[in-house]
Order: sequence, then structure tokens, then C-alpha cells
Amino acid sequence: MRAAVMYGAGDVRVQDRPDPKIRQPTDAIVRVVLSCVCGSDLWPFKSMPATDTGRPMGHEFLGVIEETGSGVTRLKAGDLVVTPFAYCDNTCDFCRRGLQSSCRHGGRYGLDGVDGGQGEAVRVPHADGTLVKLPVGEDSPLLPSLLTLSDVLGTGHHGAVTAGVEPGDSVLVIGDGAVGLSAVIAAKRLGAEQIILMGRHTDRTDLGRDFGATDVVAERGEEGVARARELTGGDGADRVIEAVGTRQTLDTAFGAVIDGGTISRLGVPQFTDGPMGFEMIMRNITLTGGASPTRAYIEELMPDVLNGTIDPGRVFDRTVGLDQVPDAYRAMADRRALKVLIRP
Repeated sequence: MRAAVMYGAGDVRVQDRPDPKIRQPTDAIVRVVLSCVCGSDLWPFKSMPATDTGRPMGHEFLGVIEETGSGVTRLKAGDLVVTPFAYCDNTCDFCRRGLQSSCRHGGRYGLDGVDGGQGEAVRVPHADGTLVKLPVGEDSPLLPSLLTLSDVLGTGHHGAVTAGVEPGDSVLVIGDGAVGLSAVIAAKRLGAEQIILMGRHTDRTDLGRDFGATDVVAERGEEGVARARELTGGDGADRVIEAVGTRQTLDTAFGAVIDGGTISRLGVPQFTDGPMGFEMIMRNITLTGGASPTRAYIEELMPDVLNGTIDPGRVFDRTVGLDQVPDAYRAMADRRALKVLIRP
């Protein structure tokens, strides 16, 4: 089969790889119908050390089951399914607590001998626990929006949930990437009254307004904090969702949140220290967030996608074939594309 493999910073290749095979009774083989490039894929694209072996890429995909192991009982060949970005058994103690991202038997695509999603097929471990059947056909126009259940929509939702967004809240979303825009959808869905989107790419912030943002702040740093505070009456936002992952954006979050408010971190952190001193503890700010257990949210969010209440598939602004995946990485890294859809 053909699949995308990263060999180092800026070096993504599409090449032939062995076809996936059933290895464990709980495995399923999924023929990929749609996948995409994630913003988190861009961090290794910028900094991954060169390697001779390469790493299969991609963790967001949906497709059709071609084969199942003897231990798979909930799914069958021919089912159209979506995966969360990390596979899980959905039965361990962490999974039962809704923390499938910490599954005792789970893992990540592209590692430990498991295929990446940016290819023609994937061996999915713990298929019964991981995969969710989709009640539409392979040709449904809803597939791009349903693909967002794999990661980006569930991640934005996780930010809103962990931030504790409630009806009437003011919410600041830092970052106009696909996760930030999904967080706007999630905050509106949970009833936020004011949603401020911090970003400076007008095509993205315009989409954010369509998704429910009431205000846009293009300024950064201290100017951005001042503008966000001005929009929230001077005290700051009740909830802040930080969807970038830099030290600057975390500082902005602390500067723009109200005393007693909550910050949820979604961006993959590119730093190791943070503003945790005396001033912050005196403000009683809650810092939360983290990797989304997207498997916990798929069934909850899917009905709103199916009935058209939300249309998260609009975050995809470019579609490529598998051979164009290296170009997709470059387009996203250069901010020429928001999020690229892949049709193998």
C-alpha cells in the first residue's frame, strides 16, 4: 500500500509499505476513505531529527472495515467507521472514567508497529473499543465533518468542557487554527454568551465568526491581553482556551483570564516552564486541559454533525490525493492552508 512517512524535518515521503495484516484477534483492517494533516503534525515537520527508518504519519481517518480478527464482535467487514486519534480498548479503568487517551492498553498511530492514518489502509488495534460505526454511506457529503470527530472537533470540545464553559460565560479562544475554530464551535454549543477569537488571519477569523465568535482580537502579547480585557469589561474572560502551545500564548491566557477563572490548554506545548509564581496562585486561576480523550466524545457530538447543527468540516480548505501529502504539509506550515483533507 501507499502511505506517508516522515524522515525528518521537512522530509515527508509517500512510499510503498507492507499491506497491514491482522496480528491480534482484536485487530481490524480499515481501508482509508478520508484522512487529513493535523496541526500537531507540523511540530515534527519543523523539528524532527533525521532518521533512516521514518515514522508513518497521520492519526485522523475514517474508512471501511475490510477484515476483522476473531475477537472483534461489535463490528464487521463493510462497516464505515471513524477512529479517535489514539486507539483504546474502551474497557480499562481509565477508559471507564472517560480518559481513553490514558488507556492502559492503548497507543498512538504511527508508533510501535501500528500504521499511520495518512495511507491507504490501517491496522487498528482494539477495534471494538476504538472504532465507531458511522450511520452514513461512503459517498455522504457529511464525511469531512464526521472526520473531525477523530481529533479536531473532539479536541476543541475537550477544551470547552475542561474549561467549564457554561451558558452566559465569556470565553477567549487563543489561536485561529482548526483546533481553535473547533473550540469556538464547542463554546457556542455549550451556551457561551461572548466568544472572543484571538487570531490575525482574516479568512480563518471570518470562519470563526460563522462558527459563533462574537469578537475577534488580532493583537498579540500585552496588546492582545488589553484588548481582550476591554471586551470583557476590564476583568478578563471567564474561560480561556489556549489552542496554540507556545509560552507566549500561555502568558496571554494568564493575562486575559478573570481572577477565579479557568484556562484550558489544548496546544501541544513547545516549552517546559510557565508562569506559576506567587502572583498566579493569589489569583485562584485553574489551569487544566490536555490531550483530548476524543473516543469519549464521538457519540455525544455525532448527532449534531448528522443533523447539521454544526458544520466542522468547513475547517478543511484544501483537498489532495495521497501523492500530494508532502505539499499539504508545506502548505499548512506556510499558513497557505488551514487544514488539508486527504483522499487516498
